[in-house]
Amino acid sequence: MTLLVILRYFTKNQIFYYISMYIPRLLKRIIKDLLLKYNLRISRTTSYSDLLSFFSSLQPYSTNYNLIRIGSNNDGGYLIPDDLDGINACFSPGVSDCSDFEFDLATRGIKCFLADFSVNTPPKSHKLFHFDKKFLSSIESQNHITLNNWIDNKTPNESEFILQMDIEGSEYAVILDTSRETLMKFRILVIEFHELDLLSDNTAFQLISLCFKKLLSDFEIIHIHPNNCAKPIVYNKYEIPPTIEFTFLRKDRILKKIATKSFPHPLDMKNIPHKDDFNLPKIWF
Repeated sequence: MTLLVILRYFTKNQIFYYISMYIPRLLKRIIKDLLLKYNLRISRTTSYSDLLSFFSSLQPYSTNYNLIRIGSNNDGGYLIPDDLDGINACFSPGVSDCSDFEFDLATRGIKCFLADFSVNTPPKSHKLFHFDKKFLSSIESQNHITLNNWIDNKTPNESEFILQMDIEGSEYAVILDTSRETLMKFRILVIEFHELDLLSDNTAFQLISLCFKKLLSDFEIIHIHPNNCAKPIVYNKYEIPPTIEFTFLRKDRILKKIATKSFPHPLDMKNIPHKDDFNLPKIWF
């Protein structure tokens, strides 16, 4: 049966209906297949309202603790609350070529557990450093360890820790894998979140927003600092820095809080000295 004979069985309106229904789908499929040949893909973007709701949940607060800078003046230095009395340990996955933050804490008498499979030793040494040549991950293997097991192995009967985590995008899987019981052992979290420009992709947005929702149930954001390693992208008029450092404080430590409306903080410094800096976009606070 030829196409012309088939078309006799359909009215003009039916023909236009099926063309309008299936031609766009066919074109979309052809475009998808073509892009995949060049390692590119099409994905659904995040809605304006979902992004607005997400940014509204990220309000940072000034608390009863002043912020202090620990670590270097540039990359490897972070702003944390001056609430170090009673801190028993720092857990710091993602050592790479800088351990200034951990060294400063060790000089204050705080033992530091470091982990990174990509290096053999931390660039600085201290008697209170304890290093594991492993990646922090959501799985256990010869070269990987989970945060739950790392804490249980090193400090099974302790709490009141600092987490300083810079693990190049693996933070999302680690956060979702880690139990609430383990997270609550930390008083302070300093986490560098990567690939935040993917918030424009709806699939990535669901993962990222779920991680923040989990953390914000027991912690407040007390500082945000964009890393100037990459400039913000613009999506739906929102500026989104790809890499941002967040400092969290457990809610039971907070006696008062006021929404922070001014950035950068006087103690903030460029991560990369020779690159242009930029302020935290206002939508983030």
